[in-house]
Amino acid sequence: MLDQLRQVAIFAKTIDHGSFRGAARELGLSPSVVSHHVSQLEEYLGVALIYRTTRKLALTQEGERLLTSTHPMLETMESVLSELSSSATSPGGELRLSTPSILVQSQLTEMLAAFSIKHPGIKLVLDYSDERRDIIAGGYDIAIRMGINQKGSPTTRTLFQVSRCLIASTGYIRDRPKAKTPEDLLSWDWIVLAPVRHIKPTFRKSKSEKTSIKPTAHISTNSALAMYQLTRAGAGLTVVPEFLARQGVISGEVKYVLPDWKLDPINVYAEWPSNAPKNGLINLLVNEISPDQSLR
Repeated sequence: MLDQLRQVAIFAKTIDHGSFRGAARELGLSPSVVSHHVSQLEEYLGVALIYRTTRKLALTQEGERLLTSTHPMLETMESVLSELSSSATSPGGELRLSTPSILVQSQLTEMLAAFSIKHPGIKLVLDYSDERRDIIAGGYDIAIRMGINQKGSPTTRTLFQVSRCLIASTGYIRDRPKAKTPEDLLSWDWIVLAPVRHIKPTFRKSKSEKTSIKPTAHISTNSALAMYQLTRAGAGLTVVPEFLARQGVISGEVKYVLPDWKLDPINVYAEWPSNAPKNGLINLLVNEISPDQSLR
């Protein structure tokens, strides 16, 4: 029976991670050993639990029944073991985190540095990228996202908000007619972020006065930092996080365009897998970089 309990746990981890390789990485085993344990469990039960293809795993009906029964048991055991372990030792392990590269220059990096200093036993693997990473397929424990109207869920938490501004280089503005409304900017050379180019910027001058425009991209890029550098070099105007433009505004290299009109801030939020242990390292990280509420 003890062998079967171990095999059931390995089976559950395999499904949670979507691959033998993902489960092997967490369990400290080789993918072939993980696959062997699942096969042994199937042989013991006399049923197939997983359909295997070259690209993904799919549960059989019997596998779904077993997984439904297994998860509550594993969550209870992980919670108890975590509580006992944390009372005896300091937290340890590895956390893989994906985050937009633009946040390198935000307060998030300082938050992560403070977390690492406080918990030296936790190894942080940080992937700063402008490509949106899939948490499960990429083997991440947590992803930091940015969005204006993200939907709340039990597996997301807003960390902080980032103000945005519309900027252009001093020389670029000097060579253009003075703009008074967002519509006056439609003929300007817009530099846009490719992944969200379909989203119209909405400008607000007051609670009752707002307008959305659909500018044509003169330059499109997948890097927010590249947008800023192109704008600073005089290639056009763009919308960037306030923290990215602040130094350029102070030095006079760039200026705010339509400073009387404001853009909605962007939410920076954390997202994690639904099966994350409620008292694990993900819980610890999210609570410490966003201490207003507990992970639910």
